[in-house]
Amino acid sequence: MTLLVTGSIGIDTVKTPFGVRNDCLGGSVVYFSMAAGFFTPVRFVGVVGDDCPFDLVEVFKGRDVDLAGLEIRKGSKTFRWAGTYHEDINERTTDNVELNVLAEVPPKIPAAFADSEYVFLANTHPGLQMELLGQLSEPKLVVADTMNLWIENENEALKELLGKIDGLVLNDSEAKMFTGEQNLLTAAKEIIKMGPKFVVVKKGEHGTLLATRKGECFVLPAYPTEEVKDPTGAGDSFAGGMMGYLAGKSAAVDDLESLKQSLAYGTAVASLVIEDFSLDRWQKAGKDEIEKRLGQLCNMMRF
Repeated sequence: MTLLVTGSIGIDTVKTPFGVRNDCLGGSVVYFSMAAGFFTPVRFVGVVGDDCPFDLVEVFKGRDVDLAGLEIRKGSKTFRWAGTYHEDINERTTDNVELNVLAEVPPKIPAAFADSEYVFLANTHPGLQMELLGQLSEPKLVVADTMNLWIENENEALKELLGKIDGLVLNDSEAKMFTGEQNLLTAAKEIIKMGPKFVVVKKGEHGTLLATRKGECFVLPAYPTEEVKDPTGAGDSFAGGMMGYLAGKSAAVDDLESLKQSLAYGTAVASLVIEDFSLDRWQKAGKDEIEKRLGQLCNMMRF
């Protein structure tokens, strides 16, 4: 099935206890597409400035990623982000953000992409997410990501978006902030009341929680990765594995077993990308390694 993703393409500078990587490729749509491409063809929609130093055609060479939705905007500058991860790798400080092209009008979705059946709206302003969604004809499953910035400053727009999508992905602190609930299951249920049919709450090294409109609940631990060098892109890679699996299976929005399996694949994928900086781990990883980790994760949960 057709899977479309819209999101950011960035020039990242990342500092962790394991080193520094200056001006490396990042962005939600990049990590997502790399992960989702293991499972299904991906339609890529994003925008960069004419200063972008990366050849994305070469980056995705050999991957089933359609870059017809990539816009290189003359006279604009590419989104930049710089961050530092501390000794506790779960703690991160944003050192600098330059929105640049992301502060401008969003890219247009190509007419050939309008019939996309599975859609992931990666983290950006909820108003822009709705604008992009409005360019699609009749998607079968739409999932969005968000962050604390929009919860704090664009709360009403975010609530409006929730009435137009099937699923929401966010982390535990964002779920608590959005609802005022400290219990994650309660928070997920409150979000479902706002519109989506299911909510996925990411809990970092503690795994994920899934709640559905039918009252179903599923929890999954994270894969116990020993060597974590750079957590950047883990959440987007998780979403890519999740949505890639769902699209590849042509899963329905109320297919609980497929949703559960998609979280497991997302977990396996995310455990790989964090083992090196930027996209370096993808140069060595393949579908066989993802399947191996999935099997290991399943074995760890048997008792």
